Amino acid sequence: MAPNSKDIPVDSPDRKKGYVVDTHLKLPSDIGTDYNFKRKWVWPNLIGFIILHLLGFYGIYVMFYSHFQTTFWMILLILASGEGVTIGAHRLYAHKAFKATFFLRLGLVLLQTVAGQNCMYIWVRDHRLHHKYSDSDADPHNANRGFFFSHMGWLMSRKHPAVITKGKTIDMSDLEADFVVMFQKFFYKPLYLLFALALPVTFPVWLWEEDYWNSLLICYFSRYVVLLHITWLVNSAAHFYGTKPYDKSMLAVESFFVSFLTVGEGWHNYHHAFPWDYRAAEYGTSFSFTTFIIDVLASVGLAYDLKTTPNDMVQRRAMRSGDGSHQFCIDKAVKATDANGNLLAEKDKNLFPAQTGEIHTNGDVKSNLTNGKSPDKVFANGKIHDESDKDK
Repeated sequence: MAPNSKDIPVDSPDRKKGYVVDTHLKLPSDIGTDYNFKRKWVWPNLIGFIILHLLGFYGIYVMFYSHFQTTFWMILLILASGEGVTIGAHRLYAHKAFKATFFLRLGLVLLQTVAGQNCMYIWVRDHRLHHKYSDSDADPHNANRGFFFSHMGWLMSRKHPAVITKGKTIDMSDLEADFVVMFQKFFYKPLYLLFALALPVTFPVWLWEEDYWNSLLICYFSRYVVLLHITWLVNSAAHFYGTKPYDKSMLAVESFFVSFLTVGEGWHNYHHAFPWDYRAAEYGTSFSFTTFIIDVLASVGLAYDLKTTPNDMVQRRAMRSGDGSHQFCIDKAVKATDANGNLLAEKDKNLFPAQTGEIHTNGDVKSNLTNGKSPDKVFANGKIHDESDKDK
């Protein structure tokens, strides 16, 4: 049995090997993964998910005996509502990676409602909590507890007390000041019944005389199940299978498979290293349809103040803490080996002395980093860390 993380010293090699996320994430010393903690099933949720999946799988079977327009409509709903999650809930509201006009915010909140993944307020709170306490007991879908738990098990079991306690500390003042978000939060249930259930199911019946039950199975149950699993893969597969070119101490990885299914959300090691970047990836639109959509929205003035990460900052992070798979590291490699014959990477003496792990952009510090400066004080996870006394 794995040891209780509270019994593992901060400087223990066990922490660095994965029992607890590395200390550069600024996790409190009392938060790790308690492998002895026993979670209790939430039986209504468990039974509900079983029924949902049975009906969803049956809906996929029914597709072969329904109008082709109904399947096309289901796919369109998945893509559109998925962007409500990725562009709206994730990049705009959770990370404030760009700003949006009122009408764009209204549209994104509407699409996120169609997705049916809880109201925007709760989605964002849980995601900010995930980034602030990644892969610890305060992370709602802690990947250290296994693939199934991080994928969907976390929704079927009682929350760890740390999730509840730390969740109350997340700053949500920006969303509380957003009329669209708070309107959706207050009226979420009727809005969900209208936009996620009634209208998607009724349109095929009205427009091409689809059978009502076929439309219900395909356009609600199957659509819902497919989109849920696509979203969940970011929490599970994107923390298990892939490379770590930017920070090898994180569980988050780069996954082409997940990025393909989520149209751009699978470059997760980059995203956790630079969460404020609206692209959520180093290579922009070439690998992210979501980024392309944001760029189009920006070109017509609906999105603005798009935040990015300077190339030199990305390269230095990759050289300092990546697993060596970044192309820049490969190009910089020299023909020198260590005692075991392993290829050594060229050292860069001008690396930033501090990791930047903040969830949102801190204007003053970020401007210094953008200009290539190395400030003595770095803002991370809501606190000012004095790096000038780091080695004293």
